[in-house]
Amino acid sequence: MADDSLADAPADPSQPWLELSPHYERARSKEDSLDRLVEWPAQRDLLGDVAGRSVLDVGCGNGGKLVELVEDGATGSVGVDLSGNFLSDPPAGLEFIRGDLSELDSLPGLAGRRFDRILFLQSFGYAKDPVRTLRAARAMLADDGFILLTRTQPIRYAVERTEQNGTSLGEEYFSTAPFSYLSGWNDQITLTKRAYTISDLLNEFSAAGLWIETALEPQLPEDARRRYPHKQAWMNKHLGILIFKLRPLPGH
Repeated sequence: MADDSLADAPADPSQPWLELSPHYERARSKEDSLDRLVEWPAQRDLLGDVAGRSVLDVGCGNGGKLVELVEDGATGSVGVDLSGNFLSDPPAGLEFIRGDLSELDSLPGLAGRRFDRILFLQSFGYAKDPVRTLRAARAMLADDGFILLTRTQPIRYAVERTEQNGTSLGEEYFSTAPFSYLSGWNDQITLTKRAYTISDLLNEFSAAGLWIETALEPQLPEDARRRYPHKQAWMNKHLGILIFKLRPLPGH
C-alpha cells in the first residue's frame, strides 16, 4: 500500500479496509503512487524468480500483484483478502479466497497447503494477534520458503502525532496511546491506530519463530525524485516503508 497504511486499529483493524479497499486500488494505480514508484519494485526484486513457485498473498487487495507474479511463472498461488474485491477472471494457477488474515490458520481453502513465498504487503497491521498470524504463515511455508512482509515506517506516525499534539518525536514514537487521523484515500473516513516501534516488530518476528534474512528501506530512484518532487518531499518527512524477508528459525 502506498502513502497510507491501515494498520493497528485498537479494536478491529480489518473493518476500515472493507470500505477503503476500492479507494486504495484507485490510489495505487496513479502514476505517482509510491506503491508503483518505490514499494512494489523493491518487493518484486526481493521475491526474485518465481517461476514454478507457489505464492500466498495475505491481504492481497484486488489481487493485481499476484496476477503479475503468476504471469511471471508462479503457480498454485492463492490470494486472501477480507474485502472480496478481487479482479475477475484470474489466470490459471491462481485462486482467490475471501477471508480474514487473523484466521489464517483456520481458513478451509488453505488447510494442508504449503507455499514457497508468503506475502504480507502492508497487510500485517490488520492482524488481531500478529504472532498467531505469523505462526500460521510459518507453518504453511514450503522447504526453503520465506515470508516477505512490509510495514509503514513507524516514525511516520510519530511525526504526524507530534504535529497533531504539539509534542516531541521521542514522546510520540514511544507512546502507546491510540491516535486517529483522516485517511488519505478517503477523507470522510477516520482511521484509529495504535502505535508500534521497530522493536515491537522485531519481537513479534522472534516470538513467531522467524529471523530476518534481509531488511530494506526503499527510496525513490533519482529519475522519480526529479519527476515527482512532491513525493520526494513526502518521503523526506515520513521515510517510507520497511521491508523484511523472513525465514523460520532452525528448530521451530
